[in-house]
Amino acid sequence: MRQITLIQGHPDPEGGHLDHALADAYAEGAVAAGHDLRRIEIATRDFPLLRSKRDFEHGPTPPPLVEAQAAIAWADHLVFVYPIWLGDMPALLKGFLEQTFRPGFAFDYLDGGKVRMNLQGKSARLVVTMGMPALAYRWFYGAHSVKSFERNILKFVGIKPVERSLYGIVEAVDQAARTQWLDELRSLGREGA
Repeated sequence: MRQITLIQGHPDPEGGHLDHALADAYAEGAVAAGHDLRRIEIATRDFPLLRSKRDFEHGPTPPPLVEAQAAIAWADHLVFVYPIWLGDMPALLKGFLEQTFRPGFAFDYLDGGKVRMNLQGKSARLVVTMGMPALAYRWFYGAHSVKSFERNILKFVGIKPVERSLYGIVEAVDQAARTQWLDELRSLGREGA
């Protein structure tokens, strides 16, 4: 059994979006299979954005995110669910990552310009929704923002492997496709993948 932290990165605190349904389906499958699961709903956390290198490197983690760091440290598998907005993750998710994946927690600076990756041994899955076709995002745009998240944030702090589930044209999806996507996420939750 795995210890899974699911990070719901949709910034709308009212819920009701496909991202919320996908996260719920994953959680349902994981719990049914006996995995330990913790959830972080970013939209319900009130935290400031970082505004300086000094704050990033030496400032305290905002109190609403200390529990989030503990849930990330506890997990051996992280699941991020979020939409693509203007070609990238929503600003609130990026702000959350900047505040939580900071020096002293996710990594440490070492002498000689080296870095110690403090989150090694963890894996991740990115569940990403978008308005464009997922195939176009992968092939025409090169899945640039997802690749950046994988390489520049997750792998930088030692999280690998990183798998992805991309869902496109979400505003026009019919009920059959939505049901299939939810079933896929339930299955991934059961597998702890």
